[in-house]
Parts: sequence; C-alpha cells; structure tokens
Amino acid sequence: MGFIEPTESGKWKAYWREPSGAQRSKTLRTKGEAKTFLAQVELSKATGNYVSPHAGRTKFGDHAREWMKSWNIDHTTRARDLSIMRTHVLPYWEGWRLGKIDHLSAQKWITGLCEQRSRATVAECKRLMSGVMRSAVRNRLIGADPTVGVRIPKRRVRDTDHRVISKEEVRQLLLPAVRPERYRALVATAAFTGLRWGEAVGLCADALDLEQRVLHVKRTVIEVSGHTEFKPFPKSRAGVRTVPLPKWLVAELEDHRRAYPAGQRGLIFCNEVGGALRRTLFRSRVWRPALVRAGLLGEISEVDGKFEAVWMDEEGEVYSEVFGNYDQAVRHVARHEFGGLRFHDLRHSYGTWLADDGVEPNKIARVMGHENITTTLQLYVRRTYDADTIRGLLGDGDEPDEQEGDEAADDSAKR
Repeated sequence: MGFIEPTESGKWKAYWREPSGAQRSKTLRTKGEAKTFLAQVELSKATGNYVSPHAGRTKFGDHAREWMKSWNIDHTTRARDLSIMRTHVLPYWEGWRLGKIDHLSAQKWITGLCEQRSRATVAECKRLMSGVMRSAVRNRLIGADPTVGVRIPKRRVRDTDHRVISKEEVRQLLLPAVRPERYRALVATAAFTGLRWGEAVGLCADALDLEQRVLHVKRTVIEVSGHTEFKPFPKSRAGVRTVPLPKWLVAELEDHRRAYPAGQRGLIFCNEVGGALRRTLFRSRVWRPALVRAGLLGEISEVDGKFEAVWMDEEGEVYSEVFGNYDQAVRHVARHEFGGLRFHDLRHSYGTWLADDGVEPNKIARVMGHENITTTLQLYVRRTYDADTIRGLLGDGDEPDEQEGDEAADDSAKR
C-alpha cells in the first residue's frame, strides 16, 4: 500500500510502488488531493490499468522510432509509411511529450494539414500518428489515445478523379500515339484486361496462354525508392486469377513477342535492356506524351510551320507557348498540363466496360481481383450511358408518329 506525508513547503507527497516494484512519488498541493491520487493509483493497479504518471514524459519521436522497428509489412508499404513519417508527422510531433498530446492539439494539426495537403495524404498522416499513440497506450505510456475522434474533412469528388475512356478511344486514339511502339502492347493489355500496373509489367512468358486466349496473374513488380523487384504474389489472394483476352489483343501480343525478346525472368514488357519497367519513368516519358499526341491532354496546333502548345494548370489558368519542334511541344504539355487520364484509369475503364456489357458484379469482381465486391461496386464500376439511353430514362414526352401508333395497336391486339 502507498502512503502520504507532508513536505517542508507545506505540500503533500504521495508514495506508491509500481507493479514492477519500483517506488514512485508525486507532490500535490493538499492532503486530500494526495489521498485521492493515491486511491486512483491503487485502483488502477488492482484493475490492471495502471499507467505511470511519469511515463508520458517519453518523447513522441523516440517512441515512434521504436514502434517503426516493429513493423512487419512489405517493402512498398514500409517505404511509403517511412516517407510520410519523416516528411509530415515527425517534423511536427517529434519533440512533444506523449503525455502532453491531447485531442485538441491533434485536431488542430490535422485541420492545418488539410489546408496544405491532399485528403489522402492527411488520412495517412493521421493513421500513422494514431498507430504511435495506440502503441503508447498498449505499452502503458499514456492512458488513452488522443487521436480517437479526430476528424478529417470528407473528400470532394473532382473532375480529375477516375476518368473513363471508351474502347474506341483506346484503340483509335491512344494506342497509335504510344511511343516507342514497344510499349503499345502493354497499354493495350492493361486496358483490355484491367490489370494493375505491377501485375501488367510483371507478366512473364509462363503467364500467357495465347492458344486459350487467357493470361494468368501470378506475380507483380514493385518499385521502392527507384528500384524494382519481383513479388511472387499479387496484391491479395483474389489477385491470383485468370483473365480472358480479346482476339485482336492475342494477335497484338503475338506480334509484340516476335518483335521484342523477353526480358529478365521472361518479362513480356520490359525496357530496352530487359529490366522491369519503372512506373515513374514510364509516366513521364511514355504515358503522358502519348495522351498529348492522342488529343487527350492539352492541345497542340500547327501555326505557320511551328507548333503552339496550350495547357492548363491546377488553378485553371490557361497558358500557351510556340515551339519549333512538335516533340518539344508534346513534352512541354505533358510536363505542365494538370490532371489527365492516369494509367490506372485504364483499369477503371475496363470495369465500366464490363458493367455496360451486362456482366454480373460478382464476375467483374473475380476478373478484376477484388476480395470484396463492395470495392467493385463503389470504386470501379461507373455505368456509362449514351444519349438514347438517357432519353429513355428521362422520357422526352414525344408522341409516337402515326405508323408507330398503328404498330402499337396491332401488337396490343395480338396480346
């Protein structure tokens, strides 16, 4: 049992022993406060909820680093989380004592961060901070997690989110614009199979069965800090799947394999030296320039033998500049135009095409590698409608002409 005694300054000191046996003390203003505090300590020890009043002195940064050492996640997730911790979380919280962090200070930090960063980044920051604080609670450094109830503003849908491109636009506009041509089959495969980037660039010879017109998703390629490596399994268990191939795509893949030898480990789509493709380089050097050439990003027009490039920034401001070379204009627009179709939007488009063709949601989920059908319905399948369908849904109030009326009457009589 603990005890209390007066101090020379007229205050009272409470003494107790922690579950480990170490003796602790705390000075309080009055005898009543000391007794109440001691009673709370004894109760928390009896119920197993004891937290040392001195434990909260541990710095956030010190505990965060210990917590990060316990991570047992894959390379890509670890690299992403370390980057967010170093860039956004630790610079603000590193010197704070855990016991001094309260709900209000956490909410003010999140609110301020929302003014500077995207909602997705803010959500990741909160997730990592909450992880540190929950670890502190489990290790008896603090009594409660102050991030519980901290709110992040709802995400507003933007016109650059999840764009959908039609099959015709892919085949007639996008594919002919892909340079170098060795990457044309990659874009075609991603668009008409719905593969994720890592699954597409990780396709090897053993994953293709062109006679049966299918491909098997077995592995993926991940990129960490500019380096690529094979991962012997897809994103999830549902990611291991078989995807059918259109006839024209089979022919495209056959031509590709004849023209370009397989790379390391039998990679179907590789760079010039046979290595795995890097997403960041592909986006800047191949993907976005292809969008510009296809007329899907910015605008380039020929004026008096030169080429005028027109682009728009994030704030909606429109700019233009004249270049003497077409390729220079393409690169400039690709670098400066805001938004545009993402490579991953090919996957969104594929799911939408399947829905528009009447494929059942559970089958769409299976071919796209979703473990939860809710993901398919909420994120990937956005049904598109042509003008005739919209008129049918809304009803334009047009009266049938005389011939249509006679046909309707005949049909009614037959029934």
